[in-house]
Amino acid sequence: MNRPRLLPWSEDGKRAYLYSSDPNSALSRLADQMEEAQLSVGGDVLVGAKEVMSDPKASVAELRFTASRLAECLVDALRVAESRGARLADAEDKEDEPPGDDEEAR
Repeated sequence: MNRPRLLPWSEDGKRAYLYSSDPNSALSRLADQMEEAQLSVGGDVLVGAKEVMSDPKASVAELRFTASRLAECLVDALRVAESRGARLADAEDKEDEPPGDDEEAR
């Protein structure tokens, strides 16, 4: 089963999907790169957030800003996890399928 891929961006706040059977298409590669960038930014934000959280003199505004950035990164990370999880499930389903006529002929 080849389901649509959840993309790491949205359109007007709505989920965006890619309908393609080619995991190496230009749009698939762009989505892969964006997922990697989002996860990398999330790691950077986490490092900064730990610094702010460990500062007993951090202001309410700094803490709110930090919490907002962490929430944004969590949304991105959860979307990446959902998308990758669905693709893993598809890959596992393909492994469980009986070979087709073209594979039996080999």
